Order: sequence, then structure tokens, then C-alpha cells
Amino acid sequence: MTTRALTAALLGLTLVGSAARAANLDDCNAEVPTPAAGARALAEAYFLDARVLQWPGLVLKAGERVVLHHARAATLRAPAGEAVAGSDGGLLLSPSSAALPERFRFIGQGLRLAVPADVDLKELLREQLLLVHEAADGRVIAATGLQLPGALDALYAAAEQVADLGAHPTRTQTGFAVWAPTAQRVQLCRHATAQGPAVSVEPMQFDRATGVWRATVPGDLSGRAYRYLVDVVTPTHGLVRNVVTDPYSVALTADSRLSVVADLASPALKPAGWDRAPRPSRVKAATDQIIYELHVRDFSVSDASVRPAWRGKYLAFTEARSDGMKHLTALAHAGLTDVHLLPVFDLASVPERGCKTPVVPQAAPDSEAQQAAVMAVAADDCFNWGYDPWHFNAPEGSYATDPLRRVVEFRQMVLALHRAGLRVGMDMVYNHMAAAGQHPKSVLDRLVPGYYHRLDAKGQIERSTCCDNTATEHRMMAKLMIDSAALWVREYKIDSMRFDLMGHQPREAMERLQRRVDAQAGRPVQLLGEGWNFGEVANGARFVQASQLSLNGSGIGAFSDRARDAARGGGAGEGGDASVRNQGWLNGLVYAPNALGGGRPPEDLLHAADMIRVGLAGSVRSVELTTWRGERRRLDAIAYGDQPAGFASEPGEVVNYVENHDNQTLFDVNALKLPLATSREDRARVQMLGAALVAFSQGVAYFHAGQDILRSKSLDRNSYDSGDWFNRLDWRYQTNHFGTGLPPRQDNFGADGRDWALAKERLADPAIAPGPAEIAWARDVFRDLLRIRATTPLLRLRTAADIKARLSFPASGPGQNPTLLALRLDGQGLAGQRAVLALINVAPTAQSLSLPQEAGAKWVPHPVQRQGADARVRREARFAEGRFDVPARSAAVFVLN
Repeated sequence: MTTRALTAALLGLTLVGSAARAANLDDCNAEVPTPAAGARALAEAYFLDARVLQWPGLVLKAGERVVLHHARAATLRAPAGEAVAGSDGGLLLSPSSAALPERFRFIGQGLRLAVPADVDLKELLREQLLLVHEAADGRVIAATGLQLPGALDALYAAAEQVADLGAHPTRTQTGFAVWAPTAQRVQLCRHATAQGPAVSVEPMQFDRATGVWRATVPGDLSGRAYRYLVDVVTPTHGLVRNVVTDPYSVALTADSRLSVVADLASPALKPAGWDRAPRPSRVKAATDQIIYELHVRDFSVSDASVRPAWRGKYLAFTEARSDGMKHLTALAHAGLTDVHLLPVFDLASVPERGCKTPVVPQAAPDSEAQQAAVMAVAADDCFNWGYDPWHFNAPEGSYATDPLRRVVEFRQMVLALHRAGLRVGMDMVYNHMAAAGQHPKSVLDRLVPGYYHRLDAKGQIERSTCCDNTATEHRMMAKLMIDSAALWVREYKIDSMRFDLMGHQPREAMERLQRRVDAQAGRPVQLLGEGWNFGEVANGARFVQASQLSLNGSGIGAFSDRARDAARGGGAGEGGDASVRNQGWLNGLVYAPNALGGGRPPEDLLHAADMIRVGLAGSVRSVELTTWRGERRRLDAIAYGDQPAGFASEPGEVVNYVENHDNQTLFDVNALKLPLATSREDRARVQMLGAALVAFSQGVAYFHAGQDILRSKSLDRNSYDSGDWFNRLDWRYQTNHFGTGLPPRQDNFGADGRDWALAKERLADPAIAPGPAEIAWARDVFRDLLRIRATTPLLRLRTAADIKARLSFPASGPGQNPTLLALRLDGQGLAGQRAVLALINVAPTAQSLSLPQEAGAKWVPHPVQRQGADARVRREARFAEGRFDVPARSAAVFVLN
């Protein structure tokens, strides 16, 4: 409906009786339009609470005033030098002496003003508001919109306790509830089925205490579709009528066009055995987790042993005899505890019906043709990582055989993984939405404009996360996040969670979420996430973040980049020659320089070796290390750039990894950084040394799917939208897909094409890609590493006190051999091994370590390695008279007999 017609309707001038109902029904059945772009109105002033606001930078001269103008039909205009036009009235504001609330510490200094006490602010917030700096004669000096969250959080605090948002059917009636406190009217559009048009429009009643609109309809409406008609003032298009899906939707029609009423407790939505099936119980503490990060579509889209209709779908996990499930089951038997799924909530980037499959030509290993074919349909193909949330509480429909079966098929997947002995973790993305404003895929901002998203000092939406940032520091956005996480634990038996860009969320909200999901599950639900510190919230600018340095003591895990960067070399953003030159501890720094890596000082390798030790110690603050300089220091006193290397209070608060879905795979990084002449066998060995670092480190062990079979993305550094072609997995172990074309140009071309030139040189080299023998060897050695970690409690210590008491690094400090690292774990007083000594030799030659203090001890190879897949270690790893011999590019573990 146009703004003019809607304004007339709201003023009661037109569209009455049956004509009004018909118009409303037409709006219910309309497709969500893509409106002409509208500039987001300037909003430099902030409501600080229910009565006080602040305009940063405002200075009043004698005779000037500040007036809060309002207009129900959003007709305000305030041209400079003229009088305000289109106002329904103006409130003269008086200066306030109220203190600045802590939550607004980030805003600039400025005059604080109070709204008169007799004003109904709840009603006022449903209108267009404009704060105007006026001269004595009423002429406009300056004007700005206002940021409303401070007032909404104060006025509607009771909404946080509302437990029935969304649609809730019973045998006799169905209730609907949606929070939209600034809406002037909300109506419920009801559909007779999940497919047909809307058949009725129901009025909804506004609860002034909570800001919730409600409707109750007779009968159980399960399976029927609905949406809301919301008349609301927006900062971009004035007064509009939005047809919006429910942010608390638990089911949706194809492509998320309509919300669907569903009772998740209904037997019709549960696979056989769902209620009785037990969860795997191997994880007794956070450090017991051994995690495999996996994308639903990657898992089976190329697996010919899965029936065609189930490839790339949830149901592929129910094919127990498929190659992929046999692979996961073997990992579970070796010690893997968790499969963490990349986003599986409803996402905006993949069509749920009619997605396109590119026709990729057979072309040279270094050809541009493959990526050109993939990217030609990337916007409409069947693949995306999925970090673009649309509805948090419903499973993604493109992974279901029919979008209307998304609930039951998701549960079938969870049940199958649990039966395979694997817990199920989810990638939770609450830090941003796929869209905001009046975009058709915007939900939250079309319900309560300007509330759910974090705004900058001008009132524009922050986008530091890549997309439209949410504001979980706001009461109802935090509630949505916590309610959503609890739903996944309660209704889908999710066992653990990984939070994308968790540092953009308040620690306090994450701790509340932890308590809530634990209560829902009746046991601890392990939380971990990306605690990176950047953007508008960096360094605690707006709140105490759930970031690396701020989470210690919370029990929530954060990914550690300390050992990751030292092992891989360089960093995530490097390109050009630096991506070759910046070698790491694993791939030749100083000891095996590549063509561009020469001239690095020995101190670089020594420093990298110490960072590896930091990672092996779990990045725990209180653990001490003798550095290569000879200084005995706590890890939080060792520098990692401008941060302390040790950031965790306890080992359960650190997640160790050398590869995940972001950036190049470890194989691809090593293809860039290892000397070009490195053999296929040694490339596989280097890959497994990276896995050994994770397996031997205190904390949570985290691996990327395919890391164990030398996964390559043909050097793609950002495969989020690179189609199935660059994200494939081969569970038959014949290829790792290196050399399947140049990676997509958009993120891999580099300055003047240098990144492509370096990639071309390597992709064309037939000696780099592994064969089936190397892939099978890596697969089997990886499983041995899992067995070692799973059967060695000393590698999974639960407290910092135990790590301090039991972990040491023999032959560290000055005079060390930085290519051969050793860690010793004392098991005195614990059941199991008396002691463990693990050594990792990254050098391309055999190395020895003499420890005279161990001369009288009886060290023998770990039971797993005595019969392990690495024949070199079986033959050549030895201990005699205080000397440990470790073969080239090998990890050896000894136990005290």
C-alpha cells in the first residue's frame, strides 16, 4: 500500500468496512516489494532511558531551544532556516542533570534533555519523531532523528519475560504474539494452508505493558501459513505497511515467503525413536571435545554412494552405509566427539527451490574456465556457507527434500549422528542479519525499525561483521538470541554451539545464554566462538565483549590464533608475494626457505616455536614458559602483537585449530609456502604435523572437515560463495581437488593479478596434488592422532592448576632446537599413564633430543603408535639412555612404562 493511502486509512478518511478488509487482504497476499532505495534519516540523538535524551555536539545559545516534533503520518519536514512543517505538535525540552548511563559511554558529549513528565512517551514512539534545534523565532537551525533503543528497553523491560512470542497451537486454539512496540497497528494474515493465499485478516491487540501484539484464533492451525501486516514509521520510507514473517518462526514455506504454524512437540514432526534416543555421553568436560567442522552440502553433494535425491541434504546423514557416513563413523570410533555444522538455520543466500547447477568444463588445472562457470550462477546456485541469517529459529529449507519437511528431516540428521556416536554442534550467527531496512529479506528492521541493529553516531547501521550488525546489547535482541539458542537445544537436541564473531556480543548476554541452554538440556552445553576484537565494539567501546581477552573465567571457549598463525605463517589478510614469503613453523620458516622466504633471522623461528608452546599449553594465562631469550614468564606476560599470548583462565576457554572453513585450507597454505620441490609424501606429513599440534594441545581440539584427507579448495581463500566445485569432499580418497582450476577471481586475483599468477604456477605443477596413497596415509595417521588424544587424559587436562603442575617443555629456552618441540606431562596421582612425552619434528631431516634427566626412565612408544599407520615413526622413533630420536617431519609420542 502506498504511504498516501496508508496515511488516509490510518486517519479514517478512506477504506472503511468491507473495502478496508479487502485492501488488507490484498496486502496480505502481496509479494514483499523491493522499494526504491531510501536514505536512512540522520539520527544523531539518543534516548538514554524512558525520559532523558542526549544530542551529542549540541550547544545552545541564548534564546535558542530544542523541540521534539512528532507526526503520526510521518509528514515532518525541517528545512534549515524555515519553520518545521507537517508537525502534529512540538514538545519543548528542558535541560536534564541526569548522569550518562554506562551503556551509552561511547557517545559524544552533548546536552542532555528531558521529555516533560506528563507526555505519554509510549504513544509518542509510535510516531515519526524529529529533534529540532530552533532559533527564538522558530526557524530551524539543525534537526536530527533519534535512536530509540534506550527508551524502548526502559519502557518495555517487561517484554523480556514474555514466554510465548511466535505462534503456539493447542488442540482448541492458536495464539500469535509479536513484539512491535513502535507499530501503529499490527494485523494477522491467515492462510488456509501452507501453500494457498491468505483467507482472512485478524486484528491484533496491543499490550502497553510489554509492546507485544496478540491474537488468538479458534482451533489448531498447525500446518497453516501466516504473516503480519505492520503499519510502522521507518527511518527510510516514512509511514509504511510491511507484510512480515515472524522472527520467531519455527517453520516456513519455500524460500521463507510465509511463516508456518508448527507444534514442535507434535509426533508428526518427530522421527521414530526421537524422544527416547539417548545423546552421546563421552564429553564429560569441555576439553574432552574433539570437533569436526562440516558443511551439510559439502558432506554429500559429491558422494555417489548417497541416493541422488538426498545428496546435499539432511537425509544424507541417515545413509549409514554411504562413504561419508562410514568416514564419520570411523572418526567417531577413533575419538571424534562432535560434528559442528556450518549454519543450518534459515538462511537468505540459497534458493530453496530451483537453485542452479553450473556446468563446469573440463579444463586445465590452472585454467580460468572453471571459476568463470561457477561464478556465472553463484547468486542463484545451491551453495553458500550460510552466514546470512533470515530466521534464527527454523532449519534451512534448501537442505530438506521439501522445505515443508525441514523440521523432521533436520531431526532425522541429528538422530543419525547421535546413533553414530557423534554429538551435534551448530554454528550460531547472531551478530548480523542478511538484510535490514526495507529490503525484502529484512525481518527485524521491518518490524521495529532502528531497534535490533547497532547504529553509528549518524544513525546508520554498522556493518563491521560484513553485513547488517545486530545489537545484542539491546534487551530484546539479546532475548531473541537466548530464546533461539534454547530452542535449538530443547527441540533439536543440539549438544554444543559455535558463535560466529562472538566478540560483537556482550559477555553478560553470552553468560545468560549459557545458563539458559544448560537448564534446557539438563547438562552443560559447551559454547565456543570467535572472540575477535574489532569494529565499533572493539576494546570494550560499548560493553564488555565476549572476546578473547574479556571471556576469561566465563567457561566459554574462544578460538586461539596464537599457535595457528605461528604454525601456518603470515595471517588471514596477506596476499601477493607475502603469501609465499611469510612461512610458518610448519612449512619451512628459516629451516627450509622457499624461493621468496630467504633472509629471515633465526629469531623469527625461535619466536614461532615459543608461540607453538603457548598453544600447546592452551594459551592459559597463568602457565609459565622459559622463552628463547631465557626469560621465565607467565603466558599473559608474553606479547602476541599488542595482546598477551596467554588469554584464557582455564583450558576449556581455548579452542585450538590450524584450519577451518575460513581462509585457505592448510594444504593450500602449504602449497604456497613450502618449497616447490617438496614431495607429495612430505606435504602429507606436514599436514599431519598441523593436526598433531591440535591433538597434543591443552584445550578444545577443532578440525576442519577434510583436513584429515588433505582437503584443497584449489587455493581459494574465501570459498563462501564458490559453489560445490571448490568446496567438494571425496570420501573415496582418490583426490583432494587441488588443481581443479584457478580459484574465483573476486577474492583471489590479487593486486595486479599477482595472487592468480602464484596460484597458476602451483596449480599447473603435477607434483603437488596428492595421490590416493598420500590421502589414505593422512586419513589413517589422523585417526591415530585422535586415538592418542582420546586415550590420553593428560592431553585433555581440565584445569589451569593441573596444566601448571603437570606440563613442562624440555629443552626450551636459550639454545633450543626450534624445529623439534617436546612437551612432557606428569601423570603422578592420576589414573592412566605415569607420564607422556610428545615430540614434533618439523625439520626435513631426523632430529634428536637429549634429556639426561630421563636417562634412567623407561620410555616406550605410545600404544597407538606401536601399531600405527606411520611406518616411519614405527621404525625410527626411538628412546635410549636419555636420547629421543624423531624421524623427519614426524610426531612421536612416548609413555613412561
